[in-house]
Amino acid sequence: MKLPQAVEVTEVGPRDGFQNLQTRIQTEDKLCIIDGLAECGFKKIEVTSFVHPKASPQMDDAAEVLRAIKNKYPSRFKCTILASTLSGAQLALDLGADEIAFVISASDPHNLENTKNTVEQSLYALASLCKIKGKALVRLAIATAFSCPFIGVMPSKNVMRLLEAGMTAGADEVALADTLGTANPLQVESLLDLLIPHYGNNIVLHLHDTYGMGMANVITCLNMGITRFEASVGGLGGYQFAPGAAVNIATEDLINMLHMMNIYTGIDNDKLISTCQTVERLLKVTLPGHILRSKRTAMIK
Repeated sequence: MKLPQAVEVTEVGPRDGFQNLQTRIQTEDKLCIIDGLAECGFKKIEVTSFVHPKASPQMDDAAEVLRAIKNKYPSRFKCTILASTLSGAQLALDLGADEIAFVISASDPHNLENTKNTVEQSLYALASLCKIKGKALVRLAIATAFSCPFIGVMPSKNVMRLLEAGMTAGADEVALADTLGTANPLQVESLLDLLIPHYGNNIVLHLHDTYGMGMANVITCLNMGITRFEASVGGLGGYQFAPGAAVNIATEDLINMLHMMNIYTGIDNDKLISTCQTVERLLKVTLPGHILRSKRTAMIK
């Protein structure tokens, strides 16, 4: 097995994790959790999303959250936000976002459902964003890169076509999202075999653990030279428009596995587990991460 010496993990819980919760999260609680994550050593944290409040009511305080975080942490870590429209991305840039994750689906019907735009319209918006991004990075977040609730298994050519168009438009990197969590190691290997020769240094993986294959897919990616991943604190979140399509890979589980394999991350996992417990306390949720479950079981015994 060929393993890298170091891996970069972007924490996406404050966006991908929070957006699915029905109970309103107070802005101060969001900021408290992000404070805890900042202490863990992350170099990138996806702090919120600039989308229409009707699509994601939980993110209606996005401007307040981003403004507060940039004022407190002007350079400690890069603030990433998610957007699906040029207007949302422009607002985030105006407020100092360091990176825009601009989401476009590899599936035409899914992109229409998710963003109300065709793929071509979304690509036009991406190109426009890249012209005004300044020093900010733009990450093309390819949703349904492995499967789609409308068309099933995603043909690799669809992903390749979108990736090529996005990079041509000016995107700095691309995140492949296993939106439904159905990807298996062979499927991941097949897609990466196609993409890595051309875009290997630009690829990030956003994997879900819906069917328990998340970590197996991570191992496949590591063995193929991928060194950047997105994960969510405690495994919070998933895909809000497909019932049962959760959970995200738990960040602390991912970090624990990497550290046990002597792969450097720069993350203090003890502090991260403590932050997970803060999330459970503030949001009144039981997080699905494996380490957290094992600790709860040990306490019961």
